Amino acid sequence: MGSEYSDDAAGQTSALALKILVAGGFGVGKTTLVGAVSEIRPLRTEEQLSQAGRTVDDTGGVDRKTTTTVAMDFGRITIRSGLSLYLFGTPGQDRFWFLWDELSLGALGAVVLADTRRLEDCFPAVDYFEHRHIPFVVAVNCFAGSRAYGAHDVSRALDLDRGTPVVLCDARDRDSGKEVLVRLVEYAGRMHTARLLDTVG
Repeated sequence: MGSEYSDDAAGQTSALALKILVAGGFGVGKTTLVGAVSEIRPLRTEEQLSQAGRTVDDTGGVDRKTTTTVAMDFGRITIRSGLSLYLFGTPGQDRFWFLWDELSLGALGAVVLADTRRLEDCFPAVDYFEHRHIPFVVAVNCFAGSRAYGAHDVSRALDLDRGTPVVLCDARDRDSGKEVLVRLVEYAGRMHTARLLDTVG
């Protein structure tokens, strides 16, 4: 589902829908971000954390978290007239990673949410998208009480490829989340254009 086009009465292309993944570690705010920006009621596949699950999932730093995504979150946002994004939030735990390959098919790019208190939790998502050459931005979810780090510091700590955007955000805020998505679409557009030119050249 990379894109969809529909024709209006005049026979002109009027709509473009792009598939975006929202990924990151357990409890980093993926479901919150999708819910905050979605203009439709988001589809959620959350289940209560069981005692057995707590022995498998690392809940350190997110002790108050009571639910977890077991398949995906889904939402939609219109960026501007004729451009909509379909958002797919991925599960954060390693045991659900078999779903990632299916979810990433046809994706324009991804948002990797990061929590500076547990920055190492987003390394697997960064590695996943880098190895598959899927454009992504790192969105640092600024939790209350966490130490503030600049975008450059986060980029260095994650050893990101040069040019990979790092954006500070509040996953609960619609405007903040929308800005992250706009940055991703712009960056992914530049990356795809550059690859196309390389192929032609």
